[in-house]
Amino acid sequence: MSELHDTIQAALDENGLDYTSPEEGQFFVVLPGTHKLATNCWLVAGKHALLVEAFVCRKPDENVEEFYRFLLRRNSRLYGVSFSIDAAGDVYLVGRLPLHSVTPDEVDRLLGSVLQYADESFDPLLEIGFAGSIRREWAWRQKNGESTRNLQAFARFADPDR
Repeated sequence: MSELHDTIQAALDENGLDYTSPEEGQFFVVLPGTHKLATNCWLVAGKHALLVEAFVCRKPDENVEEFYRFLLRRNSRLYGVSFSIDAAGDVYLVGRLPLHSVTPDEVDRLLGSVLQYADESFDPLLEIGFAGSIRREWAWRQKNGESTRNLQAFARFADPDR
């Protein structure tokens, strides 16, 4: 297991990623994004495979069928991971890589996939599953003189003045 741990750690270090390793073969990695500012990702070496699991967003408040349909359509184009939901309905990217396939390049490719899929899906998922909440938050902030700067990606549907 030590060689595998060293391989993963070298890949993370080489890419300058922020991570902790609470136990041998376990890594909690923070992937910096653009739309989703950070994607928290676990890499866990098991007996036969390396598990990758990253939280994407919580379960939708509305448009549940359209939300999950979006995820299922995306799954057909993903590398190494797929969208999944837990018992609460929260969304994750999950994948497994055979231990013999774990190389620094493959760890980089897998984490790059997680980052890309979480980041590029984040705004559409929020728009589909949380538009009402975003509109209410926008209205509350405007009413109370608060900044809407971090909601600008949603101004096209949240700002009634547009």
